[in-house]
Amino acid sequence: MNDSNNFMTPSISAPVLAPVSPSMPPLPAPLAHALAAGGSGLGKRERTRRQLLEAAIRVISARGAAGATIGEIAAVAGMTTGTVYNHFRTKEEVVQALALWLGETLCRAITASQAGIREGAERMAIGIRRYIWLAEQSPPWAVLMMEVAIAAPALVAEISAYALADLRMGIKQKSFRVPSEAAAMNLINGTVLQAMQSVALGAAGAGHGSAVAAVMLRGLGLDFDAATEVARRPLPDLPGPAVARPATAAPAKLAPPKAPPAKVAPPKAPRRG
Repeated sequence: MNDSNNFMTPSISAPVLAPVSPSMPPLPAPLAHALAAGGSGLGKRERTRRQLLEAAIRVISARGAAGATIGEIAAVAGMTTGTVYNHFRTKEEVVQALALWLGETLCRAITASQAGIREGAERMAIGIRRYIWLAEQSPPWAVLMMEVAIAAPALVAEISAYALADLRMGIKQKSFRVPSEAAAMNLINGTVLQAMQSVALGAAGAGHGSAVAAVMLRGLGLDFDAATEVARRPLPDLPGPAVARPATAAPAKLAPPKAPPAKVAPPKAPRRG
């Protein structure tokens, strides 16, 4: 698998909005699937908040972040503007919460895709390449996340926790040799954000994710050959619905459901004379 997927899907089911410029592309299918999953077991307030964020995805996809309004988010969610303000003070808070949700969800999806991978260096490369993959697949959404990351440290802290775990694994395995965790995390966060920006703005060529991962692994202590080999390994698939497949793939042919057996009326009782 290379650094990109070529299938996309609408993010969340909601009323249809006529897109206006500048609209946003749909989220990559695996990320959209991950966002749609995991809503069971939430309390009433959390369910409402989630519904508002799902509505915000639809509105921002159609209008862009600048064109989205609290009123339209409420309308798409089937709620009042007062309900929105019970959860978020401003539209900016909605956007920040949405970016944090996207970041958390992508991190969990990446972690799920790493199941069975016990090498810290490979796990680090996968995480780096997946964030750059997001910038390849949905540049405006990646830019939105980067803008929020600058204004809201909580997003960077959430994402960094996953990278820090992989860093510590690599150090324990003696693959990484760094003078301090803090310096290494600055290198990781800064490089990934810059790489995402380069890709989102069209300033990087094909295979940029693998190249950045190789440079990062070199900075963390691997030699050139080892870093290049690890960075070029196939990416494990992100969790997703079974129906998600490249657009070029032919749809699966399913046998039509069998008709239920016909109901036979019971025999009539003979008449008595």
